[in-house]
Amino acid sequence: MSEVRSTSGTADPAQLAKTIEGLDIPLERDLFLRTLIRELAGTLEEIVGYEEAAGYISLVGQRIGEWIDSLYRAKLNVPSLSRPQVAQVLVDLKRRIQGDFSVVEQDDDRILLKSASCPFADKVVGRPSMCMMTSNVFGVIAANNLGYAKVALEETIAEGKNGCRVAVYLQRSPAALAAAGREYYGR
Repeated sequence: MSEVRSTSGTADPAQLAKTIEGLDIPLERDLFLRTLIRELAGTLEEIVGYEEAAGYISLVGQRIGEWIDSLYRAKLNVPSLSRPQVAQVLVDLKRRIQGDFSVVEQDDDRILLKSASCPFADKVVGRPSMCMMTSNVFGVIAANNLGYAKVALEETIAEGKNGCRVAVYLQRSPAALAAAGREYYGR
């Protein structure tokens, strides 16, 4: 593409702006923010290692989980959520951020969820530390309302799977103790 010049030999600012605005560049806020988070996670993983990166992201996830929990409790006008409410809140919050989680099964011991897409989309692939957002948000909401949670990320898109499978254990049962995951305790 040739440069647009005015008669004085300099670029015509209005035409140049139109030309640049018309470029087919896939850049918008959502993609920018997902890419930013991916690069932050990747940089942390490279500099301090996966465990430390996951720890930093966990702290952010905890704060986000507390914020989201307070939003739902306030809108539902309840001091705490019941197990069925927790399950539906986990599904709804992911739906609102373009994740398609659904409840596979639930009982007093566990909520099992699955998803075929991630809110971070392809930006999560190869960045398993980003999954700490899901773990911490789910864990904080469940534990704050039900007293205890252990979140096991059984399968993740970040690891190259076709979807995610997340178990949120609600009791310190033998199954929960045997599962690889992070424990959360209520407020």
